[in-house]
Amino acid sequence: MSEKLQGAADVAQAVLTPQRVCELLDNHIVGQGDAKRSVSIALRNRWRRSRVKDEALRKEIAPKNILMIGPTGCGKTEIARRLASLADAPFVKVEATKFTEVGFHGRDVDEMVRELVEAAMVLTKKRWKKIKKKEVASSVEKKILQSLLGGEEDAQTRKAMTQFYRDGSIEDKEVTIEVPNNKKEGNLGSIFKSSMTPAIENMSDMIIKIDKVLGKDGKKPTETKTMKIGKARPLLEELEMDKLLNADNITKEAIRIAEEEGIIFIDEIDKIVTASDARSGTEASSEGVQQDLLPIVEGSLVTTKFGQVSTDHMLFVASGAFHSVKPSDMLAELQGRLPIRVELEGLTKEDLYRILTEPQNNMIVQQKALLATEGVDLVITDEAVREIAHVASEVNRYVDNIGARRLHTVLERVLDEVSFEASEEGRKAREENKECTITIDRQDVQDKVGHLVQQTDLSRFIL
Repeated sequence: MSEKLQGAADVAQAVLTPQRVCELLDNHIVGQGDAKRSVSIALRNRWRRSRVKDEALRKEIAPKNILMIGPTGCGKTEIARRLASLADAPFVKVEATKFTEVGFHGRDVDEMVRELVEAAMVLTKKRWKKIKKKEVASSVEKKILQSLLGGEEDAQTRKAMTQFYRDGSIEDKEVTIEVPNNKKEGNLGSIFKSSMTPAIENMSDMIIKIDKVLGKDGKKPTETKTMKIGKARPLLEELEMDKLLNADNITKEAIRIAEEEGIIFIDEIDKIVTASDARSGTEASSEGVQQDLLPIVEGSLVTTKFGQVSTDHMLFVASGAFHSVKPSDMLAELQGRLPIRVELEGLTKEDLYRILTEPQNNMIVQQKALLATEGVDLVITDEAVREIAHVASEVNRYVDNIGARRLHTVLERVLDEVSFEASEEGRKAREENKECTITIDRQDVQDKVGHLVQQTDLSRFIL
C-alpha cells in the first residue's frame, strides 16, 4: 500500500518545480515574491531529497527551516497553507503563545507533532480511499442490488435495475442493510477521553477498540436498518472502506508522510521572544518555550498514540511581526535552526486593490457567488473597488494595521444592506420574470464607509 501511495505522491510532486509553485501561489496571493521563492525551493528540495539514491546521504539531508518576518495580514500564514495544499502534505498551524514551558500549566510543544500525525492519518485515509474508490463503489452496488432484488436472478431485471441505480433514478427506494451497532461504543473508553498524556491516550484507544469491535462471543455486533438508497450508499461505502483499510498499514504510512512531508507552521513566534535588554525572571516561561522548541525543530523523537515520530525531516515555518523585538533576540540556537529568513512587505493601497481583483476566488468573486444563489447579479465598479481599498488602507494607517484582513470588514460593511435585502429583491424579480442586478459604485462606498477616513478617532469604529 505504501508503495502505491508514495508513487502517486511522487508523480504529483514531480511537476511542482519552484517556478510552477510560484505561479500557483500567484493565483491566490498578491506580491511577496521572496517568500514564495523560499517556500517553493524548500518544497522542491524535499522532492529532490526523496530522489537521492544513497540512503545514508539522504538521511543527512535536512530541510532548511524558514523564518518569515512581516506585519499582520501580509500573507505569511496563507503562503504556508497554500503550499501544503499544493503539495498535498499534512499541515498544522500552531500559535507559539499557546505553549508553555514543560512543568507549567498549558500546552506542551510536543502537541504540534501529535496534531501533525493526526492530520497525516486523515490525509493517508483520503489518499487510500481515492485509490480504492472504484472497488468500493462496485462492492456497494452489488450489496444494494442484492437487497433490492433478493433472490431474483433474472438477468434482464438485474440489468435494468443496475442501470436505474447508476442513473440515480431509484435514490428514494428503500433497502434493508446490516450496519454496526454503536450503542455500546465508548462506554469504557470515554472515561479516558479527556486525558492528554500519550500513555493514557494509548490505553483509551485500546479500550475503545475492544469495546467497539467485540460483542458477544467476540463478534462485532450489528443491527438491521431500512433506509433510502441515497442514505445507505455513503454508509455502506464507509463500511466497505473500513474492510479494505489495514489499520497498521495506514498508521505506518501516516507516520511516514508526517516525517517526510509534514509542514508545521509556528505563528506569533515573536510573542515568546524578549528583548535582550529587557529580560527578567518573569520571562522564564517564554524563554523556556524556546528551549523546548529547540529539539523539536532540530530533530528528535516524539511519542504519540500512533508510535514514535521523528521530526528530523519535517519542515518548520515560523513567522512573526517582530515589532517590539528583533529576530536576533531569539535564542541563538533557535535562530540557527531557522536558517532561511524572508521579510514580507506591508501592504499598500495598490496591494489591497490587487487582493480584491487578482486572486482566483477573491473576496468580490465570493460575494457575487453568494448573492447569485438568491438570483441577484452583483456588480461592483472598478472605482468602487479602489475606494474600498483606499478606506481599508487609511483605517490600517490610523488604527491597528491588520493588513488584508481589514478588507473583509470594510467589504461586509459596504454590502451589509445589499446582503440583507437580496432575498426579497431576488424573489420580486423572479415573480416579475425580470433579472435582478445591483450595482455598487464609488459613491455607495463613500456613503457607507467613506466618512471613517475623515474621523480623527477612528478607533471608536468597529472596523
